[in-house]
Amino acid sequence: MFDIGWSEMVVVGVVALVVIGPKELPGVIRSVGKAVGKLRTMAGEFRTQFDDAMREADLHDVKKTFTDAAEAATSAASAVTNPVSTITNEIHSAVSDVTSAANLSDTLSGVQAEAKAMETEAKAVGDSAAKAMGDHSAKAAESAPAAVEESAPAPKKRRKKAVEPEEGA
Repeated sequence: MFDIGWSEMVVVGVVALVVIGPKELPGVIRSVGKAVGKLRTMAGEFRTQFDDAMREADLHDVKKTFTDAAEAATSAASAVTNPVSTITNEIHSAVSDVTSAANLSDTLSGVQAEAKAMETEAKAVGDSAAKAMGDHSAKAAESAPAAVEESAPAPKKRRKKAVEPEEGA
């Protein structure tokens, strides 16, 4: 601390004896001792508080390090679970699309069944219409040649023109 040797202490003691006097010197030495004791106590308390503050600062740094590590672990875990949740959402949407497609397939099957029924019905109507037309056409075909023969005039015969010889030939 202070670099005071024995010889300097003797000099200070002699000066104090001369200045203060031999009668009051023991009381002054006692007061100086108490003051030095108080200073040492205060210095010890200061040092203790300073050491505690340093430990707390170190602990704060350690705590900050652990907090940063925990945040990094949490972000890494969320980074790992983000693709999983994305895949889960895609699977759910695909399942709903498949369900919609199945419902659409059922609807399409119903429409196809209705179309086949309508086609069968149209075929039946067409067959009956063809049958009715066939009967009517047959009757019309039987009567048509006779009617055509009666109403059609006889074709005219064309006469060939005689070729006249050219003059000067």
